Amino acid sequence: MAAAAVRTGALLAALVWALLPVRAEAVDCRNVAFEDSRYTVCEVDAAQERLRLFLDDPEGAPWGQFNRLEAALEAEGQDLVFAMNAGMYHDDRAPVGHYVEDGAEAMRVVPDPGPGNFGLLPNGILCIRDTRTDVIETRDFLASRPRCRHATQSGPMLVIDNELHPRFLPDSTSRYIRNGVGTSADGRRVVFAISRNTVTFHEFARLFRDGLKLPNALFLDGNVSRLHAPQLNRSDIGRRMGPIVAVTTPAD
Repeated sequence: MAAAAVRTGALLAALVWALLPVRAEAVDCRNVAFEDSRYTVCEVDAAQERLRLFLDDPEGAPWGQFNRLEAALEAEGQDLVFAMNAGMYHDDRAPVGHYVEDGAEAMRVVPDPGPGNFGLLPNGILCIRDTRTDVIETRDFLASRPRCRHATQSGPMLVIDNELHPRFLPDSTSRYIRNGVGTSADGRRVVFAISRNTVTFHEFARLFRDGLKLPNALFLDGNVSRLHAPQLNRSDIGRRMGPIVAVTTPAD
């Protein structure tokens, strides 16, 4: 009888655990293939997860590497469940364009054309709000002036209202490892992508529009493209980064 009671108790405990709600992964990272290229994509529900930007540590020095940020968050009882470099920066790691962190503006919007990928207009801004996140073309951003809790400007835009950037060439020979972000029309679905082989702008933009079905997407970088995705046992290292976009959760 005692053995039967133990078995019954164990079965009931297992049933209770099975019925408890299980929290889905905060970020869904996976490797995908699209057309003739390979990518890693990480999808975030902006209405459910804590998506934000990081630039400097409490002493005012750039975080620079994922492992430094991860260690600091762990000391505060937080897990770094996803991170990616989030926009272009100067030699001192200061953002080239608009940057807002926790509501404080560190750099104004730069609307003018200029050298390099950033100045290949139209460029855009990743605007993170409490329940939605949007990639917004810079001129539209200036016209609407949304209040972003976090924001980073980069360029060029990859996809603008379901259209590829007008300067992208299907037969381009400029190929790099590239990373970027796209958002859905309702601002809830945010997808970050990094190529696993060199790709052109045209190929990368088609991933967001035709593969991921996102109406707006923004290029983040092509010389420094790195990903922190513990779900895939991946945390890239290399030269120090500027802005970092990340998802954090309370540690278990």
